[in-house]
Amino acid sequence: MPSRHIHFTIDAAPPPRLDKALARDVPEEAALSRTRLARLITSGAVLVDGVAQVDPKARVAAGAGVTITVEEAQESHILPEAIPLEIVHEDADVIVVNKPAGMVVHPAPGTPSGTLVNALLAHCGAELSGVGGTKRPGIVHRIDKDTSGLLVVAKSDAAHHGLAAQFEAHTVERYYQALVHGVPDGNDPRLRGVKGTRFEPGNILKITTQLARHRTDRQRQAVVFQGGRHAVTRARNVASFGDPPTLALMECWLETGRTHQIRVHLAHAGHGLVGDPTYGGKRKLPVRAFSETAAGAITRFSRQALHAAVLGFVHPLTGAKLRFEAPLPADMTDLLAALRA
Repeated sequence: MPSRHIHFTIDAAPPPRLDKALARDVPEEAALSRTRLARLITSGAVLVDGVAQVDPKARVAAGAGVTITVEEAQESHILPEAIPLEIVHEDADVIVVNKPAGMVVHPAPGTPSGTLVNALLAHCGAELSGVGGTKRPGIVHRIDKDTSGLLVVAKSDAAHHGLAAQFEAHTVERYYQALVHGVPDGNDPRLRGVKGTRFEPGNILKITTQLARHRTDRQRQAVVFQGGRHAVTRARNVASFGDPPTLALMECWLETGRTHQIRVHLAHAGHGLVGDPTYGGKRKLPVRAFSETAAGAITRFSRQALHAAVLGFVHPLTGAKLRFEAPLPADMTDLLAALRA
């Protein structure tokens, strides 16, 4: 497999760990993140003064000579497909796409085609990120198949690493619109008793837990308080619907970005998303809360009512601050219109 070799010297006062020292001193044009460097170390691709180092925590001295061998990206087995895309922004390094509900981001068993990656391969042609050793559009983050909204994709390795660093540092701005069962309120004594939930000033619901794979259903995530991955979601009410108020439109924003995070967190708080077949639960609406038309619209809504409405980040190459908004898709707009009517 073709490869390239990166040579450089460790500068003065290096960090105590090899992976951190490499991340600090590796040439910027190499476009290697600390995570990628750690993988290269453990695979034996890093030589320090001619000796392979396989421990990312190893110490390294100033003046040490480093050689990193990086395999060139290979062609992907995924086939391009001419699928229309709603492109909100595109330049030489990044694309921002408004993904429709029902589209899977990346091919997987059971969904080998028709994905966002298939569409991007057709759209980008040869302009593909090679991060991870395979030429492909640089999928830095994902949203669920049945969640609509904004997604940023890297077209170059440097953009991929720059965006990944922002997601890892939790500096990317991400706001979602969600329609949920119930109306979260700081005065609700039930919510005050739910572990991991509290209200901040402005009646902002904050949910802080760990998330891990469900013990018996590997397709689901579960709230845990030991092990798992740290997850923080905030949400505030935008509008409520029903008489008495039975549903709420919420604006949610992420401090972390875990799989299914908003869906599982709001379900944990007792406010599962309308239409969510995995976490929403079978909720019966109060008999007289809605008109027959509105109740029918709620019942027929066939996906989780979740939309990635705002995405903001710093352009990884130019440093420009970018912020994009995507209006609610037609199915959520129609549902809200039925509720307001």
